[in-house]
Amino acid sequence: MKWASAVSTHPSLELALREVIERVLTQLEMAPNLAIIFISSAFASEYSRVLPLLKGPLGGAHIVGCSGGGVIGRSNTGELVEVEETAGISLTVAYLPDVNIQGFHLSIDELPDLDSPPSEWTEIIGVSPAEKPHFLLMADPFASGMNDLLQGLDFAYPESVKVGGLAGIESISRSCGLFCGQQLYRQGVVGVALSGNIVIDAIVAQGCRPIGPTFRVVEGDRNVVTKVAAQASQNEADTQTPLEALQELFQDLDETDRQLAQESLFIGLAQSSFKQALGQGDFLIRNLVGVDPKVGAIAIADRIRPGQRIQFHLRDAHTAKDDLVALLKTYRLENQARSAPSGALLFACNGRGTSLFDTPNCDTKQFSSQLGPVPLGGFFCSGEIGPVGNTTFLHGFTSVFGICRELDK
Repeated sequence: MKWASAVSTHPSLELALREVIERVLTQLEMAPNLAIIFISSAFASEYSRVLPLLKGPLGGAHIVGCSGGGVIGRSNTGELVEVEETAGISLTVAYLPDVNIQGFHLSIDELPDLDSPPSEWTEIIGVSPAEKPHFLLMADPFASGMNDLLQGLDFAYPESVKVGGLAGIESISRSCGLFCGQQLYRQGVVGVALSGNIVIDAIVAQGCRPIGPTFRVVEGDRNVVTKVAAQASQNEADTQTPLEALQELFQDLDETDRQLAQESLFIGLAQSSFKQALGQGDFLIRNLVGVDPKVGAIAIADRIRPGQRIQFHLRDAHTAKDDLVALLKTYRLENQARSAPSGALLFACNGRGTSLFDTPNCDTKQFSSQLGPVPLGGFFCSGEIGPVGNTTFLHGFTSVFGICRELDK
């Protein structure tokens, strides 16, 4: 298995594509069978020309990709870069022997319902769960059924990793580009299922740190929490409204965190009902979307259930950087005895990059410092797809890495 990645910022589509194609083929030194193209929305009027220009030079490689708010890859100096607010094309190619590549386009309106058996989901993908495929997914950001799609894929392929992102849109036309095979799509989902001699390890950096204690939801309905209690307490007299809990917590924060809580306060939803000590990676981070001061309730951008554990979180640039470094370092140390990464993809939120960090290329610099010169391509998304625990979610303000390697010998 071998991967290569290149980025071009040339404003001409033909010259930019020619540059990235020449560079990745030189690096790869063999014919690729998978090509992943990400193109900034500055080229929106020329999306229809992309696949014809790629087809000849890339031979029989399966092509998949989409438009993005920015693109990520290796520059002509060999450095990983995040190209934002300008024209850019990222091309990542791979030679994947003993790997089956199954491309697909799905229309959200034609998906099986969630009561359907797994066989209806596997039929539209065209790959058996027994093959244990891993998925790269890119979708129209206006697709309203993405959560149902991810739930259905988890149901049909419970052992499979799913990573990806929502395509970037052009600001005036509000349209996106989705590429699969030799077809340009404007709606739905494109992707590839990769099975055989390949593993995709997912790293989901949500960029938050917990504050205060963990609470247990005592009362709530759909996405509204009305009563909570400290996790360890079973005494009904210890319950309080979430707003009361937040006000008590607020008093214990220093001035910096108090200010941050006014702007960047989030809720972490524990994904395990059984794990007692919760830490990094155990919470799904969701927006706090409303507060009712009359009854002390809070509304969360996801469903909750009584008994579920929650914790307040804060996000800032320093926390986001530390979170990613810790996750990458843990991955490196825990996987030293396994096959080495051959290539990787990064699906980063449009709200990261220089919108969050003081310096450019922050996420890619941390990736290189922890994992070395692994070829990496990616794009800035309108939403990121990746697992927390054993469930795949659609995220925001997140960086999701899909790290590819061969099966362990």
